[in-house]
Amino acid sequence: MPDPKRVLWYLRKVPLLADLGPDAIARMAERVELREARRRDVVYLPGDPGRSLFFVHGGRIKVSKVTRDGKSLTLAYHGPAELFGDSCLLDGGPRTEMAEAMTRLMIIRRRELENKVEALVFRDVSSKLAELLVKLAGEYGVDDARGTLIALKITHQELANLIGSTRETVSLTLSNFKRKRLIQTEGRKVIISDAEALRALY
Repeated sequence: MPDPKRVLWYLRKVPLLADLGPDAIARMAERVELREARRRDVVYLPGDPGRSLFFVHGGRIKVSKVTRDGKSLTLAYHGPAELFGDSCLLDGGPRTEMAEAMTRLMIIRRRELENKVEALVFRDVSSKLAELLVKLAGEYGVDDARGTLIALKITHQELANLIGSTRETVSLTLSNFKRKRLIQTEGRKVIISDAEALRALY
């Protein structure tokens, strides 16, 4: 078992968890494990169960996909304090990509994500962000074939400031909204696809 104080020290350095209070972080620390990965170590492969979330403490992770013609397509690189492995949180399906360590690193693995995204303690952020988007749609919304376009260029950092959250948390929550088809994005603009479903979140 890892040293609980060491786990807490790592978790407090993850920007995504900045919104959580000390009690929530302590509860999360009980369900994580620390893992060291050497260069070229594979963290997970396509087809592996998607029940864990990872935070990079140090080093670099490459997430890639093998195309039908057998070529490797790099999807993203993740560095210190960044999150990866979240792409299948919503549907709970198996991994569709592979993650590989590019340098020797330490990763924090959040085991068995019960309630999927809710396990990230995003309920509060989802609620605030949904309410803000509906409010902005009311003030700046214009009809669009895809729904209601918020005619206002706004960054993820500005959205985070408006709801007292962090940019990382807002970015991940917006990605979840997109996967649920509640919103679409066009550059910095947001299109509300399902206002009723957003209202149901707050």
